[in-house]
Amino acid sequence: MLAEDSTLLREGLVRLLAEEGHEVTAAVGNAVELLAAVAGDPPDVVVADVRMPPTHTDEGLRAALEIRRTWPRIGVLVLSQYVERRYATELLTGEPEGPGAVGYLLKDRVAQVDEFLEALGRVGEGRTAFDPEVVRRLLVRSSHTDPLSRLTPREGEVLAAMAQGHTNAAIAARLHVSQSAVEKHINAIFDKLELTGRGEGYSRRVLAVLRYLGS
Repeated sequence: MLAEDSTLLREGLVRLLAEEGHEVTAAVGNAVELLAAVAGDPPDVVVADVRMPPTHTDEGLRAALEIRRTWPRIGVLVLSQYVERRYATELLTGEPEGPGAVGYLLKDRVAQVDEFLEALGRVGEGRTAFDPEVVRRLLVRSSHTDPLSRLTPREGEVLAAMAQGHTNAAIAARLHVSQSAVEKHINAIFDKLELTGRGEGYSRRVLAVLRYLGS
């Protein structure tokens, strides 16, 4: 399902997704219509703009949070014109504390069709998909509380790739290292960040890292 108040963008996304073999069960222009559509026929994934009528502030985000609470099996990918750290953190730290079927992309990224479709696919598979610029902003902390100062440059690269939603195998390919090396870096990251509550599964670990960084 799509929720976007710009008719041009909404119809463009409908056409794009249909051409790529996806079924768009509803395309609406505001958060109220989105929640009603989801309640009537829950989809696999919702793509929603953060800012929608009537106030154009955070209606889309609120709807996304409600969907994650009420229908935790639905993947949620939100689109934003700008990096809004508070919104990204709220989306990450909201319920449910389980599968990482959540994503946050800048609208400019939608123009990069392959990247948008890849992100949508990751969310549909129950994983995370966060815009690299969003991740960079989430990783920025003040110097006196920055836990990332303990990480090596390579560990920082691995953490950023994890936060974007890439699997260990994909990280290894991107950084041109072995998968076992990536796994060692990830273990070192968790040790240095003192993340003791390691959950089961890749997505849960990614969320734990971002929750810590965004707290």
